[in-house]
Amino acid sequence: MASSLTLSPVNYPPALQDIVALFEALPDEEKRENLIAYADGAPHCAPKAGETFDLEDTRKDEECTDTVGVFLRVDPTARATHFRIALGPHVQTLTRAMTAILCKGLDGASPEAVLEVPQDFVPKIVGGQLVRLRSQTVYYILTRMKGAAKAWLNRERAAAGAGAPASS
Repeated sequence: MASSLTLSPVNYPPALQDIVALFEALPDEEKRENLIAYADGAPHCAPKAGETFDLEDTRKDEECTDTVGVFLRVDPTARATHFRIALGPHVQTLTRAMTAILCKGLDGASPEAVLEVPQDFVPKIVGGQLVRLRSQTVYYILTRMKGAAKAWLNRERAAAGAGAPASS
């Protein structure tokens, strides 16, 4: 598990780097096919019955066509994040694809590593044309996941200052 906590030279957690490398090697048509396959896998990123989380944030933002729930659990020993994302039925295909990619690519990364992920991987995965057409959509899930990681870190800092554990 320690290897998933380290960052690659371009600041991507290793699992995300593997996904980026795969997409960079594909022609545009195969990128689209793989994005659709990832979008089809997005339901596997939803919270499962009985799971508990350190942070839950469900809301409808203007950047997205439907409600999105971001659920974060952090393993305090390994400082490893585990995200679950609940998507409303009207969420676009590209958002569903980015959800599956990010849930897989950021799983096990530290909250700090999640915050440090640069957005420059998105065009490498979806291609420049889709980024231009769907500029807000392609970054939405990453922004929400970073927000959850930051909120968790703020809670951790506040709890450390008060002498209490970070999770509620």
